[in-house]
Amino acid sequence: MPAAIEERPTAQAGKTPLVVRLLVLATFVVILNETLMINAIPRLMETLHVTEQAAQWVSTAFMLTMAAVIPVTGWFLQRVTTRQGYTIAMGVFLAGTALCAVAPTFSILLAGRIIQAAGTAVMMPLLMTTLMTVVPEQDRGKVMGNVTLAISVAPALGPAISGLILQLGSWRLLFVAVIPIAGAVTYFGLRQLDNIGEPKVNTLDWASAAMATLGFGGLVYGLSLFGERESTLGPTIGVVVAGAATIAFFVLRQLKLQRNGTPLLDLRTLTHRTFALSLALMCIAFLSLMGSMILLTLYLQNLRGLTPLETGLLLMPGGLAMGLLGPTVGRLYDRLGSRRLILPGSTGIVLSLAGFTQVSMSMPYWQILALHALLMISLAATFTPIFTLGMGALPPDMYPHGSSILGTLQQVAAAVGTALVIMVMSARSSSLMSEGVAASAAQLSGMRLAFVVTTVLAVATIAVAAFLPNRTNASGDVMAH
Repeated sequence: MPAAIEERPTAQAGKTPLVVRLLVLATFVVILNETLMINAIPRLMETLHVTEQAAQWVSTAFMLTMAAVIPVTGWFLQRVTTRQGYTIAMGVFLAGTALCAVAPTFSILLAGRIIQAAGTAVMMPLLMTTLMTVVPEQDRGKVMGNVTLAISVAPALGPAISGLILQLGSWRLLFVAVIPIAGAVTYFGLRQLDNIGEPKVNTLDWASAAMATLGFGGLVYGLSLFGERESTLGPTIGVVVAGAATIAFFVLRQLKLQRNGTPLLDLRTLTHRTFALSLALMCIAFLSLMGSMILLTLYLQNLRGLTPLETGLLLMPGGLAMGLLGPTVGRLYDRLGSRRLILPGSTGIVLSLAGFTQVSMSMPYWQILALHALLMISLAATFTPIFTLGMGALPPDMYPHGSSILGTLQQVAAAVGTALVIMVMSARSSSLMSEGVAASAAQLSGMRLAFVVTTVLAVATIAVAAFLPNRTNASGDVMAH
């Protein structure tokens, strides 16, 4: 299929191109907003007079929109120049942020969050596609380390940053603070950004777009319902099954279009073994990350009585360590390849989650901080090589499709992780409470079991890592290792 972007590395060896630096900064700013509202839920309930379940939608709707919009970005990025894609993404994001800041009602706030997410959904595929095009293969690890800062650390830091801002005043400050930063990033980005490659005209298969939106959006929505206390199991499972069935029809249509048309998402990316394995490892690791984040937040606030700000500050060192180590891990990848990073990283993920299976009402806070830091550092050692190795295994004309698939499944993995741990925890605690066990003890037991499940799943990352090659070459074929 025609590519929007020709393979044309323009970076000097060892240097991160300016275009990539600008896109990393912009992506960090927009993705930070995915988890920025978690701590603001009590304020929203008070000022906008909504229930906790309704208030949760400021985060759920963001994730839902990301899952629905990202599949279309592969087609979109082939039709526009780098500058046009950047302008549209940041313009939409700024419009949504401004609407949120002045929203007089909850429904308008929700609309603003959906608009914000639509802009955010374009930024990560744009960044990944541009990076793979302009950065020589031997330098991609170092540059991808900076990307890890944007796509993995930003969601982890969101609750901590919002906790600090909420100490100063209204929830509206969360958006007011973002507007000048995003505006400055947009302005300076457009002054410095150059177009990479030429756009190609492709037709959009509207049936595929509708199926992707309903399928991935429906699946994430259904999974998110598991976290709502008032949801009933039958309809929730029905929504998940309907979403999964729509995705199955979407896949069949893409396979048909690959033979005699232009697919919305080119699934031939999954025939590249290294990309498929990297994708599987990324999904399991991200599922573990999001599952542990929700469990730790519930444990620290509901059982240990910490405020949202105290929770954010306790978990902030791990998030910062992950971000600071990203570039270092990238440089090590360029020197050592993937195996010496991913295998120890996967092992560290399992060990940290295993440590959390022992949470108690008296576990020292330093121990929680240390285990969380080990988890974040291990994820940093895993994510950067996975993204670099997986995307590097694709031919250049598949970069937009590869980054779209990666971004979509990242959102699905986040939803699966959250739903899974809530479901396991709730089932266990409800069972114990029906036997007469105290509520706090029952919930603690449920959390331990949920951590056991995430630990068992994380063991799969070690197994998958063992099958990955050490490197790929510039053409995407696996090199001998």
